[in-house]
Amino acid sequence: MEQVIIVGGGLAGSEAALQLAERKIKVILYEQRPAHTTPAHTTDKLAELVCSNSLKSQEETNAHGLLKKEIEILGSILLDMAKKSRISGGKALVVDREKFAESVTREIESHPYIEVRRERVEEIPEDNLTPVIIATGPLTDGLFAENLKKLIGEEFLNFYDAISPIVDAESLNMEKLYFKDRHGIDNDAYLNAPMTEEEYDRFYNFIVNAESFKVHDFDKEIPYFEGCLPIEEMAKRGRLTLVYGPLSPKGLKDPKTGKTPFAVVQLRAENKEKTMYSLVGFQTRLKRSEQVKLIHLIPGLENAKVLRYGQIHRNTFINAPGVISRTLNLKKYPHIFIAGQLSGTEGYVEAIMGGLISSIFVYNMIKDKKQIPLPEHTMSGALLKYISEGSGGVFQPMNANMGLLGGVPSRLKGMRRREFKKERAIKEILRWKETML
Repeated sequence: MEQVIIVGGGLAGSEAALQLAERKIKVILYEQRPAHTTPAHTTDKLAELVCSNSLKSQEETNAHGLLKKEIEILGSILLDMAKKSRISGGKALVVDREKFAESVTREIESHPYIEVRRERVEEIPEDNLTPVIIATGPLTDGLFAENLKKLIGEEFLNFYDAISPIVDAESLNMEKLYFKDRHGIDNDAYLNAPMTEEEYDRFYNFIVNAESFKVHDFDKEIPYFEGCLPIEEMAKRGRLTLVYGPLSPKGLKDPKTGKTPFAVVQLRAENKEKTMYSLVGFQTRLKRSEQVKLIHLIPGLENAKVLRYGQIHRNTFINAPGVISRTLNLKKYPHIFIAGQLSGTEGYVEAIMGGLISSIFVYNMIKDKKQIPLPEHTMSGALLKYISEGSGGVFQPMNANMGLLGGVPSRLKGMRRREFKKERAIKEILRWKETML
């Protein structure tokens, strides 16, 4: 029987498993939880969203919106399930994380072509008889990580990623807060806590002096990922860094006063019922007691009950350039594929894309079909080109971003450049689909 082994039941592994199973390929999916968990996971559900519950923008002239459009064209199953679990989120695709994970878990565990094994994998099959997709994510560790390191012949790079706190909606003082979307798309999407300059300075002075968890000596030289800096690290870069970043008041005029606040803390609903809110941009490694004090300095959150504390954990990814190809398989072991954040892409939609694309290449390998890399002027293809070839210097994980798409006529400016990139990417992904699917 045609069979594929997938290690890891996160977004990439789940997407790959369902894609192959729908093509009637037998899948053995290994997931170590609940017997072994990680510092970030809280459940044993497959495709658990451990950080934000936002899959970012849906606008096709935005990098993440374009990436969603591409994987929608290619038939992403998890994207479809995310849309069915959607809650209010303005321009963003925001999901009820529990319902999303439950639906993915139910679909996988009931699929006749998928066998889920709840056990930890320590060795990687090196024979070329059975294709393997490694989708163990950014928290890959232990003996499996050591064996993978030996297999690829490269040292891992590491960086820190962080999780924002979640608070109980019932503990918020709604009289001080207001709903508003800075883009005017969905005014139910975000709850806003306005700050005066005096309130902000009190908040700022506390955060730059707050006590953080100590970093182990062997982790001290590992850099943060610039796309997900802890809020205390941003604050230390200058008094107004937060005002121009996650606490920007732009487009958030307070309807009670008719004025734009000095700073605004935004809260995003974690579920459809809006009983829980996460603090947008508040990734942190502050001690729990310090997190509570900081949150209580925010107007309207003076008595906020913290349901989940922010935390920080070390992420692991391979030094991908030179190690993997644009078809996501290891150059030394073509039957072994790396998908998701372990490959060097960063983000939820990027992980789903990796699972989807790896499943297509695995299927075509099994069926002895020609492998054609994704066009580099698609967002998916540009990401895979970046991680497989790099851009010189030290390799770091990459999000989807419009800067990856080059080759635009110089006469085009502003939004016309974005429109050109979008239209070209959609045409190329459709053409690739006709060839590969």
